[in-house]
Formats: sequence, C-alpha cells, structure tokens
Amino acid sequence: MSADADTPRMKRKVYEKELEKLQVELCYLQEWVKANKIRVIVLFEGRDAAGKGGTIKAITEKVSPRVFRVTALPAPSDREKTQLFLQRYMQHFPAAGEIVIFDRSWYNRAGVEYVMGFCTPAEHKRFLSLCPQMEKYVIEGGIILIKLWLEVGMDEQERRFKARIDDPLRQWKLSPMDTASYQRWYDYSEARDLMLKATSTKQSPWYIVRSDDKRRARLNCIAHLLKLIPYKRIHKNKVKLPKRSAKERFDDQAGLRGMAFVAERY
Repeated sequence: MSADADTPRMKRKVYEKELEKLQVELCYLQEWVKANKIRVIVLFEGRDAAGKGGTIKAITEKVSPRVFRVTALPAPSDREKTQLFLQRYMQHFPAAGEIVIFDRSWYNRAGVEYVMGFCTPAEHKRFLSLCPQMEKYVIEGGIILIKLWLEVGMDEQERRFKARIDDPLRQWKLSPMDTASYQRWYDYSEARDLMLKATSTKQSPWYIVRSDDKRRARLNCIAHLLKLIPYKRIHKNKVKLPKRSAKERFDDQAGLRGMAFVAERY
C-alpha cells in the first residue's frame, strides 16, 4: 500500500496541463544534450504493471527518437547467453548527444532472473557485487546514469492485471512471467530489497517513485529527471519559411491521376 493511498487520483485535465509544461522542458533538455554532446542513461525498473511503459511514453512523446532512444531487450538468444552478462546492454549505450532509456536493464539479473531461477545464486551474488563497480566506471567515463524504481502497491497491481485480462488492447502486456510475478509477490519484494541495498550507492543511487497513481508518477518521474540533469535552455533564431519557388511550375497532381488511393472511409 502506498503512503498516499488516500490521496485522490489526479484529474486528467490537471495532468495534461502539467505534462505539457514538462514536455516543453524535455525539448529544451534535448537541444542542450545535442549541443553539448552529453550522454545520458535512464533506467526504469519496477514490478510488473508498475507503469514503466506509460511513463517512458510520456517522456518520449514529443521529443526526437534520434536523441531519446528507448531500449527494451527481449530474452537473450542462445548466442547472447554465452556472452559476458553486460555485453548485450553495453552495445546500446549512448553516443554523444543521446539519451538512452532502458525499459528494464541489466538489473533483470537482480529481479526476474534471480526469482525465476534463470541464474544461479552465485551469479546473482556476483552481479550485486560487481554492478556498483561497473556503474562507477560508466559514470567516470562521462555518462550521466539515472536509476528509477517504480513501486506499485499489491492491490493496485492486481487491479491493473485484471484490467489487462479484460481489455483486448492490453492483453499482450500480460505474459506468463507477469502472472508468475503476481503469484510470487514476496519473492520479488525480497529480491528488490537485496538489489537496492547492494547497488544504491552515493555515486549511483536508486530513486523510488510511488506509482499507484500513474499520472502523478509520470509527472514526478519527469520532474525529477529534469532536476538531475543540469541543462540550460538554448536560444535559437526563429525559423522563417522561405517563399516557394514558382520556377518551372507545373500541375504536380497530374502524375497521381489513375493511381490506387486508399479508400477515404473516415
């Protein structure tokens, strides 16, 4: 149960007004990152149905996918299983002028892999030991690393899972791993606590976001993200459209006559 369980859900109009303000700031952040060749990694972790996907969508809705890249890796292939564990993640790290958002990350090893037995206890222990060292190396290499954990309450997770079962537009979100995570709530709680204790460091802390109210969670995530990156607004000259040239003017619609157009059903 969240600490603000009795707080009324945020109204849609209020949410959309505040989101628009924050999305404008994200556009300013984007220009600053490009101009200064900054590299940023944002990790989103949390329980299933915690709202990671919706929060990422709110962040990326109005910005360029060439700057804000979202990485959501599938289960590793047979070849990837033979690589160093972090190898397949590092190839997606940002170049200059990029922000990479990981929708789940190398912390799979501390969560689903550990709970579901996809890694050995020794591998899990080794990961928790080495992860802070790896992240220290990444940060000292000049990458801004931000780690966000979305925490949804037990009752709210159940409500969201039931809504997915009944909604054909969201049934694809409900996998066997999701139902297993629902069943093993306390195993995941224990894994979360082990992970936070071992990997939340002064240099690379975890930030916890209450997400029972999706709208508040999205706004809080974006506001916190903007606070952590010391960007400044870059003033650019206002774009002016030039006059279209009428030189060699012709009927440019004539070449489309007789072509197969999509039926205008709406």
